[in-house]
Amino acid sequence: MTNTIKILIVDDHQIVRDGLVSLLSDSPDIEIIGEASGYSKLNELLGMKKPDIIVMDISMPDKSGIEISEIISAEYPEIKILVLSMYLNEDFIINALKAGAKGYLPKNTTKKELLEALNAIYNGEEYFSKPIADIIMKSYVKKIKEADDISQRDNSLSSREIEILRLFVEGFTNAEIADKLFISQRTVESHKNHIMHKMGFKSTVEMVKFAIKNNISKL
Repeated sequence: MTNTIKILIVDDHQIVRDGLVSLLSDSPDIEIIGEASGYSKLNELLGMKKPDIIVMDISMPDKSGIEISEIISAEYPEIKILVLSMYLNEDFIINALKAGAKGYLPKNTTKKELLEALNAIYNGEEYFSKPIADIIMKSYVKKIKEADDISQRDNSLSSREIEILRLFVEGFTNAEIADKLFISQRTVESHKNHIMHKMGFKSTVEMVKFAIKNNISKL
């Protein structure tokens, strides 16, 4: 016998909530136990009912779906979240995942895929439509490439050069860096020139931006 999946719908548009209720009402293993237009109503409902899955939009008037996901994940870790949104850009998707969402579907998804997602998430899996999965994969690959590039560039600097770069970014002058490291100002300048040559920087501004972006100032 299949367990009934208890669903709570959160969307600020009544027509969307009505559509989802209509779409899922004839599914024998789905039970809609409530609907809310935002966090305030959702919080009220959670005091009385505990869904297995919350189907939630991103854009809402009081708190965003991402903010709500963070709250739910912290306070009700047993409740799973499926984001159903028209927003398909990388930032929204990645932030939703970081907030604890177990799935993400576009609002033009089919009933078949919505049911597949609900069942997968209920059974402890994650579910993303193909376009969403492609965006996640591209983001992941991009971050790996960026990390590799940063690692390769950082590794081309000596420990002394990284130390001088850190001090330079923190606002120390050539003279102050020389005093701190017990070297001459000419040696400091020579190290800075080597750094710029190795890393391909065309100006000290580029050097500072790189150091700040890659947290070299915190080493």
